[in-house]
Amino acid sequence: MQIENIYYEYKDQVFNLALSYLANKEDAKEVTQDVFISVYQTAEQFRGESKFSTWIYRITVNKSLDKIRSRNRKKRWATILSFTGEKGETIDYAVHFDHPGVKMEDKESLVKLYGIIDSLPDNQRTAIVLTKFEDRSQEEAAEIMGITRKAVESLVQRAKKNLMEKLEVARD
Repeated sequence: MQIENIYYEYKDQVFNLALSYLANKEDAKEVTQDVFISVYQTAEQFRGESKFSTWIYRITVNKSLDKIRSRNRKKRWATILSFTGEKGETIDYAVHFDHPGVKMEDKESLVKLYGIIDSLPDNQRTAIVLTKFEDRSQEEAAEIMGITRKAVESLVQRAKKNLMEKLEVARD
């Protein structure tokens, strides 16, 4: 399969998954580009042990998590610089959704929700994003994550519990 065909077949799925993680269109576009560069550079390494779409999803998850980690490092560095009195760039990674289905009054709630989801451990975030946002079965999520279906089920339950606790704290 040529890279151009792969791109057109999977670009929307990759972008939507990245957007589910990052909640920022520009970051999702950047991750989408990184994913297809990675696919192009490592296509010969795909061994066919899983579905091709699963392999691309796994790359997307990893690139999205890398982007989140990079954001967090930049935020910490900006905070450190602010304490030392040095001038650093302002880092704003707020949710930027221009989706017609999201009303203006719901955007603030959406920002809070994504902030809370972003604070979950990587494995819980991945399980919840794949199963609830991307509507993947637990079996598909398990294959993408390289774990068992039972482990995904457990991660989803822990993620829901953590989300509920964090939402309660946010309401107070």
